[in-house]
Amino acid sequence: MAKQVLFIQGAGEGVHDRWDDKLVASLERELGESYAVRYPRMPGEDDPSYSAWKVALIGEFESLEDGVILVGHSIGGSIMIHVLAEQPPKQRFDGLFVIAAPFIGEGGWPSGDIDDCKDLSERLPPGVPVYLYHGAGDAVVPAAHVYLYAKAIPNAVVRTFERRDHQLNNDMSEVARDIRSLG
Repeated sequence: MAKQVLFIQGAGEGVHDRWDDKLVASLERELGESYAVRYPRMPGEDDPSYSAWKVALIGEFESLEDGVILVGHSIGGSIMIHVLAEQPPKQRFDGLFVIAAPFIGEGGWPSGDIDDCKDLSERLPPGVPVYLYHGAGDAVVPAAHVYLYAKAIPNAVVRTFERRDHQLNNDMSEVARDIRSLG
C-alpha cells in the first residue's frame, strides 16, 4: 500500500491549477509509486481565510491514515502549522514539510486571524520531524522567514537553496529525498 502524502497548496488566483500543481507533479515523480500524493483544492485560494482553510484542513486530517506525511507550500504551510499547533489531529503523522512559508508574527507578516507563532515547538505534536525549505531567490516571501520558523521550532531541519525561487524552481527532489529518508 502506498504511503499517504497530503500536499496543501499556497494562495493566489489560479495557484492550485497553474502553480502548485507543478510542485505536486515534481514530488510525485521524485517519490515514485510507493507514495500517493493527495492535493485538495483549498477554499478561496485567491483570498484565503484562516478559518475556512482550518475547517478544510481538519476535514482532510480526519480522512487520513496514521503515518501520513504533511507538506505545505507558502501560506498553506503557515496555516497547516498553526492548525496543527491549535488542534493536533487524532492520527499520527510521520513528518511535516514546509516550503517557502511566511512566518506569522514578530519579524514576519502580520495577520488578523492567525496567532503569533513564537511558541510553535511547544504546541506541535511531539516527536514529529519538521523540515523547512526556502529558496534564497524567493521574491514572494523573504528567505529570512525560514530562520524565524527555525527559531520558533528549534529542532526543525532547515534547508535553503541558492538560485531557487518561491516555487523552488518547481524542483521537489530535496523534499522527496527527505521524505524517503523517514522510511
